[in-house]
Amino acid sequence: MIDVLYFAWVRERIGLPKERVETSADTVSGLVEELKAREARYEAAFADTSALRVALDQELSDFDAPLAGVREVAFFPPMTGG
Repeated sequence: MIDVLYFAWVRERIGLPKERVETSADTVSGLVEELKAREARYEAAFADTSALRVALDQELSDFDAPLAGVREVAFFPPMTGG
């Protein structure tokens, strides 16, 4: 089981701040594909992953990163300065 956290518009589209997910995915991209297959709100949230960032156990990572040993995955839009 992995804790999946959603922030900003990702959370708004999915309707949840976080959830525990049972996954057989080896990478973040695989997890995204599993989530997108669940229902339309996930498909909408992950339609353009180039508009998203991901952190594994609170460390910025890539969508091709392995999930082995990971306890938490967070998805969020890029932060803007100001």
